[in-house]
Formats: sequence, C-alpha cells, structure tokens
Amino acid sequence: MSGRGGVIDNRWDGFVPPECHRNSSILRLSKGLTWEEAEEPLHRDIDVDRTCGVGPGMAFANLVLAKDPSLGVIGLVPCAVGGTNISEWRRGSVLYNQLINRANTALQDGGIIRALLWYQGESDTVIHSDAKLYKRRLERFFDDLRSDLMSPTLPIIQVALASGTGPYIEIIRKAQLETNLQNVKCVDAKGLPLEPDELHLTTLAQVELGKMLADAFLQNVPVPVRSNAPKRFNNFFLDLLRPPFW
Repeated sequence: MSGRGGVIDNRWDGFVPPECHRNSSILRLSKGLTWEEAEEPLHRDIDVDRTCGVGPGMAFANLVLAKDPSLGVIGLVPCAVGGTNISEWRRGSVLYNQLINRANTALQDGGIIRALLWYQGESDTVIHSDAKLYKRRLERFFDDLRSDLMSPTLPIIQVALASGTGPYIEIIRKAQLETNLQNVKCVDAKGLPLEPDELHLTTLAQVELGKMLADAFLQNVPVPVRSNAPKRFNNFFLDLLRPPFW
C-alpha cells in the first residue's frame, strides 16, 4: 500500500486515477491512530523515509464497495515501511509490534478484520540465503500474526513479485505462489507495467493490482474477526501491500 505509482526522481506527479478517488465510505487509520477519510497517498505518514504515490489500496477498496455495498464502511490500516525484508517483520520487531498495535487499535473501535493484504519480498531477492529462507520466514510471520491477533484463519491475500532488487526473484516468487497455509491466496503481479526505473509499478499497474486483490477477496468473502467494542464502522483491512523497493 505504500505505492510508488507516479513517483519519478523522488517526486509524486499528483495524478489520482478515477478508481482511486476519495469515497466517504473508505477510511484510513492515521499515524496518530485516528480515523479519517482515505486518500492517496495512503502511506504518507507511515512510510516517511521515501516518497509515496499511488498504491493498490484505494482501487481495491473502491472496487470491493462497488461490487458489495453491503460491506458498508471500509477502514484501511496502512502499515507498510520501505526498505525492509521479511526478517524485519519477525515477531517482536519494531515493525511487527507497530502492526499489532495498529490492528488492535482498529478493533477497539468495533472494527472487523476482513483480510491482511501483503506485498513484500523484493529486498529478499538480493542475498541467496535470504531467498532460500524466505518461505519459512513468511509462513512463520503469517502464523505469528494470526496467533497474536487471535485469528487462526485470518484471510491473507499476498502478491507474487513483479520485480526485485536482486537476482533471486524467482526463488521468492516460487515461495509466494506455493505458500501452503489455509486461507492464504496469491495474486501474481508479474507482467504489470513498471516505471522507467524498471522496479516500481506504474500508477495504472497499481490500479490493476488493486482490482486483482479485490477480485481475490470477493471470490470468497471471509467470515470476519469481530471485536466486542461498540461499532463505529464495519470492516478494515491491514494494508501491507508494499511497493517494489524498500
């Protein structure tokens, strides 16, 4: 969800396609843990060390609501941070603890966890040992997250890489496509258009990825993980789709 669509030479062009426009029924959890109407860039106060542009999150949320208005209001919980590999998301790490804290904050307001959206792995393509260990580390991360959120069947939709920063892209892609856990789906970003740097997805590619994620979610709308707190709105998604370079 950090998104680098429209970012050239560390500047975002400001173009927001129609599929990503604001919608009063789509909220985001800010860095300060307050709810506000979502708009691009979704990660502007989360991934602060790099320039954020368009990601797949708004396209995903808009399409989900268009196809299933009964979901009501959607809350996006952006958590992505650039430049990180899978080992930096291990249980007990700063990033992992921040994720858990943000998820639990959303639940306090009566939120319902509908899915985890996960796009990561380009940094793990650089070193062969990292690539070889990726599948084990990824599945451990998913297991730990489900355990700590007390949601053993939390739906997870992950993205198979479109690009990478090193030579071991296919090892990571194979691990992602062959993840063998219940309620884990994978959509394949390979072949989506890239920015001139041949690394980051273009704005239109981010929109297409959002549609792919929405379709994967809607094919089998999961039973939600509910909070007992009074409801402010109906659904939220943990936004961990991440741009192709961290």
